[in-house]
Amino acid sequence: MPPRTTDSTPERRDDDRAPSTGPEPETAGEREGGAAAGAGAGSGKGGDGTSGARPAEPGAGDTAPTPSSAGGDGDEAGEGGDDTDQRVAAMRRAADGGRRWRALHLAGCAVLLAVAVTGGAVAVGGGQDGGTGVDAVSAAGALSPGDLARGDLDAGIASLQKHLRAQPRDFGGWSTLGVAYVEQARTKGDPSRYPQAERALRRSLGLEPGNDQALAGQAALAAARHDFPGALNHADRALKQNPYNERALCTRIDALVELGRYDDAAKAADTADDRRPGVPVFTRYAYVHELRGDVRTARSVLERALGSASAPADVAYVATSLGQLAWNQGEYKTALGHYARALAADDAYLPALEGRARAQAASGDRAAAVTGLEQVVARFPLPGPLVALGELYEDRGADGDRAKAGDQYALVDAWTALARAGGANTDLETALAAADHGDKKEALRSARAEWDRRHSVHTADALAWALHVNGRDEEALPYARRATATGYRNAVFLYHRGVIERATGDERGARTHLKAALDLNPGFSPLGAREARTALKDLEGNR
Repeated sequence: MPPRTTDSTPERRDDDRAPSTGPEPETAGEREGGAAAGAGAGSGKGGDGTSGARPAEPGAGDTAPTPSSAGGDGDEAGEGGDDTDQRVAAMRRAADGGRRWRALHLAGCAVLLAVAVTGGAVAVGGGQDGGTGVDAVSAAGALSPGDLARGDLDAGIASLQKHLRAQPRDFGGWSTLGVAYVEQARTKGDPSRYPQAERALRRSLGLEPGNDQALAGQAALAAARHDFPGALNHADRALKQNPYNERALCTRIDALVELGRYDDAAKAADTADDRRPGVPVFTRYAYVHELRGDVRTARSVLERALGSASAPADVAYVATSLGQLAWNQGEYKTALGHYARALAADDAYLPALEGRARAQAASGDRAAAVTGLEQVVARFPLPGPLVALGELYEDRGADGDRAKAGDQYALVDAWTALARAGGANTDLETALAAADHGDKKEALRSARAEWDRRHSVHTADALAWALHVNGRDEEALPYARRATATGYRNAVFLYHRGVIERATGDERGARTHLKAALDLNPGFSPLGAREARTALKDLEGNR
């Protein structure tokens, strides 16, 4: 897997089926600003940094419900259709059109992806109250976040929407709905949910100012949008109200990690472990140790967490985390075993499907890897698997593969445009994708912007690599060194450092770090690993 960031690490896992078919109920007053908040993607460059003028993408915002006659809350009925089928068809049409007309592809795939991602987001679904439906809503309020995480997220959201139309002053229900939308955005790759989450959480705080559930939800939303200072602030406010709020404790760890404050993150993980030990805290505790080079402790904590997990969602989540840890160490057989256990618990869990495909590719089973990643991106076209699939196409080099790879990189551009429309900061994703597969100047601009916000090892590596591809290796080297300074065992970081050292004339350092990258994880990237081997062979020949 690529370097993990905590905000993208799966939480207590929610259902990965098609998104709920409707926005939350809202007041007429909220509709006036709410629809605008979700609409109007910017016209700037997107994830692959492709240059050139491009028309602004249509908004991925919510359709305002019609006010009901009772209570002033909005309501709307309709059918959302099969969102997964819409996404598949949209991606295929975008890809076919892109092969003929590249310029139309860049604009068109964004439009089609917007339709695919938000196709079910404009109508309150009927007939979704079975299973964990309305019967699961307590008399005192709505589903708890834990109930949502253990059950069917989409059915839970439908129940919450129905409940809140009947009980619009339930502040706990509004906060839970906001958190559910954040989770839905994360698990479905649907950034149009962020404005919905924001309005629901604001509604909760309007009804009950300072309630810790909504503040923790705002922290989670800020983290999902990569506003980590904001996430830390909201988490601290929530913990002031309730020191044992699990979501706030976890988001506080996430924010500190992403800001590069690793010592503070370790202390926060210890505090969370004392107050609310459990799977969400254990996995973050493990990741903090992994980032500091303590793989043994990280593995031990995750193995204990897996042993204590009982719900299929928790088993899938922790087993996938173990798979990612093993993959980072080049232990592909072990990683595949963990992914198999995750998929035995939940055969549709996207992070495990993606991880299995990456481990298959690294093990030499490229055909299975391509098939697996094609299935993943057909359901949820997120930047990581899109880039991985594009690189596998490039590495395979069959007829049409270069065009197929270009389609994947263009869809990264479309996704980042939609994420920006939802209020998310995508500079890190833009820098990473554009440096290798797009506009190098845009990669550097994005990497610098992200470094101005946070000093994590991931942003240091992204800035180092963006400087390198722009021919500024002397400037890049200090950031490459900083990316590897914590002891985090990451083959991509080592590869980038070795390439930069070679460019600056430090052949000894280049040999050391290129060899370390390949020794650690020889299949870290279909293209990068091949280039690392070529560079190392050239260096050895020059000795």
